Amino acid sequence: MRVSKCLGLVRPVGPVVVGISLGFTLSLLSVSWVEEPCDPVGLVTLVQDGSVANRRPSSIWTGTDGEEEDIQPRILSYEPVQQPQPKKMFRAKYISTELGIRERLFVGILTSKSTLSTLAVAVNRTISHHLDSVAFFTGSRDRKVPHGMFVVTHGDERHIWNMYQTVRYILNHFISEYDYFYLAQDDTYTQADRLKALVGHLSVDRLLYMGSPEEFDGGQTWGRYCYGGFGYLLSRGLLLTLQPFLENCRNDIISARPDEWLGRCIVQYTNTHCVHQHEGLQYYHFELGKNSDPSKEDSAEFRNALTVHPVSDPEQMYRLHKHFTQIELQRTYQEIHKLQAEIKNVSVLAFDGNRSATWPIGITPPFQPKTRFEVLRWDYFTEDQIYSCVDGSPKCELRGIDKQDVSDVIEVAMAELNRKYKPMIHLKKQQLLNGYRRFDPTRGMEYTLDLQLEAVNQKGRSCSITKRVCLLRPLSRIEIIPMPYVTEASRVHVILPITFQDRELVHQFLEVYAANAFVTGENAILTFLFIYKSHEAQQVNRDDIFASVKAQITTYERRFPAVRIPWISVKTESPSQIKFMDVISKKHPVDTLFFVASVKTNVKSEFLNRCRMNSISNWQVFFPIHFQNFNPDIAYYNEPLPKTVDLVKEAGLFDRSSFDEACFHNSDYMAARTRMASDLQENEELLESLDLYDMFVKYSTLHVFRAVEPSLLRHYSHQQCNPRLSEETYQRCMQNTLEGLGPRSKLAVLLFELEQGNST
Repeated sequence: MRVSKCLGLVRPVGPVVVGISLGFTLSLLSVSWVEEPCDPVGLVTLVQDGSVANRRPSSIWTGTDGEEEDIQPRILSYEPVQQPQPKKMFRAKYISTELGIRERLFVGILTSKSTLSTLAVAVNRTISHHLDSVAFFTGSRDRKVPHGMFVVTHGDERHIWNMYQTVRYILNHFISEYDYFYLAQDDTYTQADRLKALVGHLSVDRLLYMGSPEEFDGGQTWGRYCYGGFGYLLSRGLLLTLQPFLENCRNDIISARPDEWLGRCIVQYTNTHCVHQHEGLQYYHFELGKNSDPSKEDSAEFRNALTVHPVSDPEQMYRLHKHFTQIELQRTYQEIHKLQAEIKNVSVLAFDGNRSATWPIGITPPFQPKTRFEVLRWDYFTEDQIYSCVDGSPKCELRGIDKQDVSDVIEVAMAELNRKYKPMIHLKKQQLLNGYRRFDPTRGMEYTLDLQLEAVNQKGRSCSITKRVCLLRPLSRIEIIPMPYVTEASRVHVILPITFQDRELVHQFLEVYAANAFVTGENAILTFLFIYKSHEAQQVNRDDIFASVKAQITTYERRFPAVRIPWISVKTESPSQIKFMDVISKKHPVDTLFFVASVKTNVKSEFLNRCRMNSISNWQVFFPIHFQNFNPDIAYYNEPLPKTVDLVKEAGLFDRSSFDEACFHNSDYMAARTRMASDLQENEELLESLDLYDMFVKYSTLHVFRAVEPSLLRHYSHQQCNPRLSEETYQRCMQNTLEGLGPRSKLAVLLFELEQGNST
């Protein structure tokens, strides 16, 4: 009984006990089977004989039996990790290049040696001012290239070879810059504006071969090519597809005509045929008959033509251009009238009604001044006089471009009046009673004319009437004029003429110039030009009038060891800018950039940079307009003198009548001086009567650029005008002297006080 109870109690625990016992037994057996040491990272190591050994805390197990390596702490010096220099990032010169934006159209004209100076010149004159990129491709040419034309010579007169070389040249030089390429012959007239409009509506991702389709003559090629006489368009994608096979075309395709050869090449290797219509756009052309007169052609096909062929001579090319220009002008006027009518109709629905439509309709409304200082001034004029003169005179003669402007405005006013009132009344101008004009910077030149007219009706009766008309000469489209590339790295040779009267001013000039050029290491060379008279030059060894100036030069050379200040001495009784430059020009290379300075003017480094940028060899000379300080005794009458002078109208003015400072290249001076030689033989006094400005205006074709220059500050000093100068130059000098005295308000105060003193 008791045994059964014990068995009942043990039976549930039995499996547990058996499991624990079996686990211990198996664990003991596994210890004897493992012969490998424990993990070396552990704190206890099992030796080969089964005994356990403790490892020293400052040792590392080396992996060999029973071997340990002692370690000792070491102080390692800190060496910063050198960062690799980042690669210099290349940035394109133009944003369009970096963004992959291409120009729309490139034009290539196929010409020859015999027609390069005739038909090709006519093509260039009719399309170059409408299109940005025009190139002329020829097999050979004369040594002299027509002015203003980009000519590529292939060196062979064979027509197929020239076509192959032209396509190859385009692929090598222009394929990455343009989306479409237009090729035409020099006996083809192209309406440039219509061509631009057509290309502007075409997709750029198409394989397009567009022109006047023609069937191939013989051969195995099936398809149509574009006849070269009417020109054709090639897309960039088409030329890129053709590029790998261009050499095969040259070797394998035989044709008598270059346009047919190119067509066979395109059809065979790109499977693209010539089309005259694409995406709803039509390539219109017109075949001109022999000895036909363009002015008598009135068909719709001719009026809508994009190209006309063949053109026999340059005169016919110009007549075509005139005719198509008149057609485009008429279409433009029709579009303007249509838009004006639409604006007028829509303005009725505006809140203010028709008053919201300003005159002329579609033109920017007049400028609205916010203060009385912004009110635009009206200038009064008649047919012979104008009452707003440049020199400040109350009245002067109307001449030159101003007279031409007034005559043109009156003529347009009479034409518009007769167009409005004919045939009921015919108007004839008797005289201009009053004329007013002002320049509105937001829209253009505005005119108001009071005209006395003779009105004649259909029955022949006439009477005199007065009519007021308002006209507007709107601002035309702003055009960016391409200029040659110049840099600010050019060295400037500063020429400083010094006379006996200028000696006391040299110290101040050198002090300012040294701070702006010597200290900063400006890429400029200062050269003194000492001007002696005959008796002064004879005493130069005993009593040099410029000894003190030369001592100052030596002082600055010691102060700045890297600076050398050369000087040149000349002897003359009648000083003149051209005489001085004749001496200096011979001592310098032809590419030298000169800046003729004045000892009275403070020169800053900012101006030297503008001198470099505004003086372009064989293109432009620069005559800056310095800021002239007034006489301090007048400008600051009964006031303390300021420490610094601000560029305000109370302190001075930009002297437009002074041409003492000039920037130009030696080559440009030599060219103008050469043209002057013939007149100099007839009148030897030209060297004394003309200055540099007059010489460049009269004897060169360069742009003479004038602009105000805030970095040129001239201190006041009394100026002696040379009576040997020409009458115009002498009057300029006298006017400069009078205007530099002081502001009109202070001069009026002084005159008033003087009159008060005399009256008492």
